Amino acid sequence: MPFDLQSILRENIKTLKPYTSARDEYKGKEGTFLDANENAFGSATDALHNRYPDPLQWEVKKALAPLKGLNPENIFIGNGSDEAIDLLFRCFCRPGVDNVIITPPTYGMYEVSANINDISLKKVMLSPDFEINANEILTTVDGNTRAIILCSPNNPTGNCLSGAEIEKIIKNFNGIVALDEAYIDFATDRSFLPRLKEFPNLMIMQTFSKAWGMANLRLGLAFASVEIINILNKVKPPYNISGLSQQLALEAIKNSAKKDAYVKAILEQRALLIKEIERLSFVLKIYPSDANFILVKTTDGKKIYDYLVDNKVIVRDRSTVKLCEGCLRITVGTEKENAILLEALRGY
Repeated sequence: MPFDLQSILRENIKTLKPYTSARDEYKGKEGTFLDANENAFGSATDALHNRYPDPLQWEVKKALAPLKGLNPENIFIGNGSDEAIDLLFRCFCRPGVDNVIITPPTYGMYEVSANINDISLKKVMLSPDFEINANEILTTVDGNTRAIILCSPNNPTGNCLSGAEIEKIIKNFNGIVALDEAYIDFATDRSFLPRLKEFPNLMIMQTFSKAWGMANLRLGLAFASVEIINILNKVKPPYNISGLSQQLALEAIKNSAKKDAYVKAILEQRALLIKEIERLSFVLKIYPSDANFILVKTTDGKKIYDYLVDNKVIVRDRSTVKLCEGCLRITVGTEKENAILLEALRGY
């Protein structure tokens, strides 16, 4: 059965009349703007922040589109990837009725957002080597399953999921498959972006927070069919991305070579960290990583975590997460930061 977007769209979203402004109707850049009740005299800072930003961030999308091999109309920009995740639930899932499938251990905001929106979750655990089983996931689907969320490279495990298993799920599920690729820049596996047009039910999420080094700006990205993007834009707040964030995103896109250099440096430091941490007697295993962090299985994750905190080194304790027992998730830092971490660990 072919994918039918309208069949999974909530009825109130179908009939929703989104907030519109005169700026949506007037596409010109020049003019005398007396439509939005702004302070026309200026702002309390020397910079001109008194005007509302472009609600659809077209200049950023136009600059980003060639890098992604897509049209600007296939891009959604959110207040962090969390906004795209939240909109997925709000647009397609009926509270108290529908469900979404996730594959723990995975990014915690999927569950938080589901709980906020009163959407039940079906959990299909990853295998002990952190892989998905498409058949098991598809068997879990019922008549009220509206989306399947997959994270690849996965957080906190760090590995890319099987591309063949992901494709099988996309092809055999009539709801939205949301593929979170926040860490894809650090992976050798290819993004699914070049294949986006093949799958009308696929929504790919990426971010400016990781490889681009712009976590402070809260800029998340979603890529999908024009139909899905239009729905997300219909429901999002009208001015969800500030003008300052848009300006800085444009500057970053113009300097994408700097991002590539950062990725190279992070991968070099990741290899160094793995080599040095493997030598520690309390380290049982370091899982393969396609991300800017490593998952380290230890003899006592909580005890080592507390010891590091006492030494003012903060990592993430994942030891209470099923399949991650005894594990610490360690972000790859700068050469100096990694040296401080290693010195602390050697003193444990």
